[in-house]
Amino acid sequence: MPLDNDDIELFEHELAKALPAANIPTLLLLLYQFTGEERWLLPPFTPEASRWDDNDSGGLLSAMQDEVRTAAFEAIVAWKRGGRIAKPLPTAAELIQMMTVSEAQPIPADYAQLMLHKLARYAGETPEPIDLPEGFRVLIIGAGMSGVAAAVRLQQAGVDYTIIEKQDQAGGVWHSHHYPGCGVDTPGHLYSYSFANGDWTMFFPLQTEVESYFQRVAKEAGIEDRVEFGTECLTTRYDEETYTWHSLLRRSDGSEETLVTNAVISAVGGFTTPKWPDIPGLRDFDGPVVHTSKWDPGIELEGKRVAVIGNGASAMQLVPAVADTVRSLTVFQRSRQWAAPFPKFRKPVPDAVRFLLREVPHYQWLYRLRLSWIFDSQVHEALLKDPEWKHPERSINATNEGHREVFTRYIHDQLADRPDLIEKVTPTFPPFGKRMLLDNGWYKALKKPHVTLVDNGVASVAGNKVSSTGGEAHEVDVLIVATGYDVTRFLSPVEVIGRGGTTIREAWDGDDSRAYLGTVVPQFPNLFMLYGPNTALGHGGSFIFTVECQIDFVLSALRQIAQHKLREIECRPEVYDAYNEKIQAMHQKMIWSHPGMSTYFRNSRGRVVTNSPWRLLDYWHLTREAALADFATVPQLDIVDSSHPDVPDDFAYDQVATGPFHFQPGSTSA
Repeated sequence: MPLDNDDIELFEHELAKALPAANIPTLLLLLYQFTGEERWLLPPFTPEASRWDDNDSGGLLSAMQDEVRTAAFEAIVAWKRGGRIAKPLPTAAELIQMMTVSEAQPIPADYAQLMLHKLARYAGETPEPIDLPEGFRVLIIGAGMSGVAAAVRLQQAGVDYTIIEKQDQAGGVWHSHHYPGCGVDTPGHLYSYSFANGDWTMFFPLQTEVESYFQRVAKEAGIEDRVEFGTECLTTRYDEETYTWHSLLRRSDGSEETLVTNAVISAVGGFTTPKWPDIPGLRDFDGPVVHTSKWDPGIELEGKRVAVIGNGASAMQLVPAVADTVRSLTVFQRSRQWAAPFPKFRKPVPDAVRFLLREVPHYQWLYRLRLSWIFDSQVHEALLKDPEWKHPERSINATNEGHREVFTRYIHDQLADRPDLIEKVTPTFPPFGKRMLLDNGWYKALKKPHVTLVDNGVASVAGNKVSSTGGEAHEVDVLIVATGYDVTRFLSPVEVIGRGGTTIREAWDGDDSRAYLGTVVPQFPNLFMLYGPNTALGHGGSFIFTVECQIDFVLSALRQIAQHKLREIECRPEVYDAYNEKIQAMHQKMIWSHPGMSTYFRNSRGRVVTNSPWRLLDYWHLTREAALADFATVPQLDIVDSSHPDVPDDFAYDQVATGPFHFQPGSTSA
């Protein structure tokens, strides 16, 4: 609705304050969309490439930036006064042209449909209603990032659900984690639901703000009032006679009850079970011992001698945050890590820019679309092994070697006055072989005179002495364990029992977790996992997008149940086996199978069980629709297996297909 004169004057005033800090490449996209003038995609306005961030200036000269801002002001005000947008929804070709210019690199044409999909979601597209039988109900286990998203989407589709959460509030790990420095290493505007913008105060928000975001979304969507807090699912068992799941719930007062539902969605996440190192004497340390996942806010660090075991993601956030508080800090490094520059670390989003993001939704949508390419998509190709590459011991292809050179140079720049540290921290394995980290002030913290980096793991703990595998002993007052989580044992917080009394642990033979699309497993009908095996993003980006893809797949499966009047839908074993053979073959061609490092990506058998080998584009295609041919089904009336024709053994994935993806005979191998 057009604004009156007083309101438009106020809007113009705030807009004028916002544009000097706005992202120039995004403004160019908006100008093209609002005006239809192609000159905004041509020299001298074409941005230069940027490697590490969202490229606020675009590399344009000041005069060109001023011209862009002036034109953007006029175009946005005209729109706010009720003017017409020249290109309300760009065509696929236009969108590829826009993004190619904005990112200063070719964007593959097959990304157009994904980008259009994202723009539609940003603009408020909701799922089609699903007409399930009366009384059909779904249990959602967990009200963290995945559970809240599932509840919102089920509610929009008209699916009845019950959602439980063992904590006292929504937010999942963002509610339970409180260690100093805890935050996201993904831009906040990308680490947001497609259906709920975040009014972030920092470009990379910290824990409290991320927790508040998920809780706000839950409240505004009406989810919060439906969450049964303080309720833990101990066991969920499938009843083959009634085609229902029987879930044993324990309330905060210790009472227990059984809930019967037609389907279960697990949203328990992967960061639930802390991984404690097997170190003799660790539990008997003479002082406080705390794991970062179970942080005690009452622990006293000021003036204390503190040791940190680990140097992964949580340690890289914690160490710089506490380094100036403690008397001394000793960091035990079992293996080295690559850390990339972090230009927007702790940088606030200016209030004026927050105004622009809120009041001009097209700007936010285009800004988020750019981030999704920068942080989600462009790295994937660099993670594929070049079989002709002559230096596989240090990198896997020419681009990866370039990454190595850049990251190594960055380390040398940061530690130029500490050559002893350069040798200690520089990895020998290829970049991205382990989880890529961001420099949260890590190198600066290591240079502080009271900080010691021990380039060995911990051998033992006795009294208040921590001894390294190199024989050094360090007396400390507080011991912080930053060794991550047991992420290979998916669904570990809940005992899941499927067909024939088979438990999920038996089906997976311990930690050999696997699933079709990371979501469904044979012998467990009507059970869906969010953040299941082989869904993590080893190439970077926002995991929220992956979860939303999984939720779309679940909604499609529920829609199939409704349309075909089914009681049961169960992944076929041959589909499951073929898919997992396929992705493991893909992993052998990717960096995570490189022998030069150990990583939590692989289980005890050496199989990659956490990371996805797919481009996000591919995974989006795979999950757009649940193909009924991939499932064995049971109809509502005739309790007979109405299975689809047998699927041949020679499955392959057709990467160039444009329709819904599923395994088909005769398709082209990716």
